[in-house]
Amino acid sequence: MDYPSAPGLLAEQQGPVLRLTLDRPDRRNAVDDTMLDALIAHLAAVGTDESVRVIRIDATGPDFCAGSDLIANNVRSERKPRVGSTQRRLPNKANRLIPLMTETQVPIVAVVRGWAAGLGFHLALASDFCVAADTARFWEPFMARGFTPDSGAAWLLPRVIGMVRARRLLMLGEELSGSAAAEWEVIHHACAEEDLDRSAAALVATLAKAPTVALGLTKWLLHSGIGLDLDRHLHNEAMALELSSRSEDFKEGLAAFRDKRDAEFRGR
Repeated sequence: MDYPSAPGLLAEQQGPVLRLTLDRPDRRNAVDDTMLDALIAHLAAVGTDESVRVIRIDATGPDFCAGSDLIANNVRSERKPRVGSTQRRLPNKANRLIPLMTETQVPIVAVVRGWAAGLGFHLALASDFCVAADTARFWEPFMARGFTPDSGAAWLLPRVIGMVRARRLLMLGEELSGSAAAEWEVIHHACAEEDLDRSAAALVATLAKAPTVALGLTKWLLHSGIGLDLDRHLHNEAMALELSSRSEDFKEGLAAFRDKRDAEFRGR
């Protein structure tokens, strides 16, 4: 599978790891439509590419992502867009990206330093794991700009940290440092900036060696179970068990247990 880079987004497969790097440091890596289209295309492709076992999303420069590039996304022509342009556009852009991140059965790790605002914050939230510098800054800028949350903010945050804290971030515009985000359990881990790449690499390596089928199905169960009653969730668990128990990694796990050794999973 080919993962070409695009203006503003570097893409490179490094063995089982697909690394996607936001690359507009002069704009604090604000995401424009070209970058969104590339991210969406790569995440969709990973769904059928068995060679990718983990996705890492990070950024060049001092900041992770300042959110959507509102200026670039709205200045397309001299003519004023007709009413409903935002409602028509979003389902094919950020509102497609975030569900893809939660639905793809490949673990995603976000690596955050500096600012993660708006869509940048939501990229971290929608990832399965986020490792951030303790000095990183997470912020929802919507009230300060006079408009409402986008890209799943009001859906993601209450599910991660509860309604009270979600109100503080979305309605009062409070900022969170990386260390505070870890304390709130918004993110997986915070560390000193000089340790960030090492910490992220260790987590990515752990996921890349994990039983990929079981890992992906567990991710699916976690996300789908939120909106289901127990009976339906148990039905999904049974199906996931049926599938994962037929994988080569399951056989390897049993053999490793029998032989009293570490399993060597192949992601199949």
